[in-house]
Amino acid sequence: MPNVPITVAHGDGIGPEIMSATLHILKEAGARLDIETIEIGEKVYLRGNPAGIDSASFESLRRTRVFLKAPITTPQGGGFKSLNVTTRKAFGLYANVRPCLSYHPFVETKHPRMDVVIVRENEEDLYAGIEHRQTADVMQCLKLITRPGTEKIVRYAFEYARAYGRKKVTCFTKDNIMKLTDGLFHEVFDTIGAEYPDLEKEHWIVDIGAAKLADTPEVFDVIVMPNLYGDILSDVAAQIAGSVGLAGSANIGDGCAMFEAIHGSAPRRAGQNLANPSGLFLGAIQMLIHIGQSDVAERAHNAWLRTIEEGVHTYDIHDPSSSKEKVGTREFAAAVVARLGKRPEVLREARYGNAPRRPLTDRPPYVRPSDPKALVGADVFIEFLGRPPELAARLQPLCADGLRLEMLSNRGMKVWPGGLEETFTVDVYRCRFQLPETNPGPLAHRAVTALLDRITASGLEFVKLEGLYTFGGKPGFSRGQGQ
Repeated sequence: MPNVPITVAHGDGIGPEIMSATLHILKEAGARLDIETIEIGEKVYLRGNPAGIDSASFESLRRTRVFLKAPITTPQGGGFKSLNVTTRKAFGLYANVRPCLSYHPFVETKHPRMDVVIVRENEEDLYAGIEHRQTADVMQCLKLITRPGTEKIVRYAFEYARAYGRKKVTCFTKDNIMKLTDGLFHEVFDTIGAEYPDLEKEHWIVDIGAAKLADTPEVFDVIVMPNLYGDILSDVAAQIAGSVGLAGSANIGDGCAMFEAIHGSAPRRAGQNLANPSGLFLGAIQMLIHIGQSDVAERAHNAWLRTIEEGVHTYDIHDPSSSKEKVGTREFAAAVVARLGKRPEVLREARYGNAPRRPLTDRPPYVRPSDPKALVGADVFIEFLGRPPELAARLQPLCADGLRLEMLSNRGMKVWPGGLEETFTVDVYRCRFQLPETNPGPLAHRAVTALLDRITASGLEFVKLEGLYTFGGKPGFSRGQGQ
């Protein structure tokens, strides 16, 4: 079979070491690859490129459509955006797949029967990265959950479960609090899940679900989650399975895919021949399946399993009671190569002969809801240092066009009318102007702009506006806490 072109980035910190080890194993296992190497990450950031990747490197990804990436260092704070997030969104890599499997009794874990796959939405949620400083006191980050984005990830989770012989798909959200955003995720899960009668379905509120995952992970099989929950809990799941250093991930889109370890660049361990290459290696195993080289994936993965079984371990998983040899990065790779052709004797053997080629992304065309939409008011966010009754007294005379001042809230909590003196407030108020429910028709947009003009003329400063819409007569906005 012809070689498959892939793009490789050696990354930062321990990245170059674990990438060299991984590529050595793949080569010796017979992987049929044509490698294009690009530079990304810290060095590119420090050259003044805030994206962390040059245009020529993006062109390589567009050519090969397959990216094997070592960890990179994303500078904390400042204006730098995460290259991981940028790449996922630029190429539509909406599904992050993270298997979390225990290797008992060869790697210490309290959960010897754990075998969970976390399917994390990869493009939306708080990772949209839309943040603003509204005032001296208030920072804002927008949480975006979309119907088409949610349909893609939920369907992928069910397709993955069916293709790989899984029995159950679980959804984690916080829709008891975030009733619109997480509520949409839960609703779509229920709707699409009904199309898979052969699979068990369940939903957990994310906090108790996380507790159950940490305590009894064997009750879960495939878990699908919005972006932030999935990021946090896939690391938790990997660690309780044995080590974050053993977890790889696939980032799957309709026409492109990226494979990586889930851990970071660990600069403190760089250049010491200490790092465990297993996370990146197991990400590369997913890559081989993706590009149709399941034979190589099976050969390499079984050699790795045999290495783990025989107690050849790097420092992070070395345990004097179960390990036989502590080795460095290069030596671990050599040990895996030496066991090519062997299979594990205790751990479950890797069998990929019938594994479907990913991306498993076929799906029906998206059908956009057609509920009638009507503007019925506006939430105007106003910077104000006084007490709620003072602000209400200044705003009420500004109402016109059928609008009335319905509520003031601060940090989501209703503070007028009928607010409590004990409620702590900061310098941004949400001021809800709304048509009465008995109003027969929608509001004209010019009424909102006229309202903003009157607010500005009164000497108040608005920092943000959100339209209040109904869809099919149902409110498309949340009530204030305590309202």
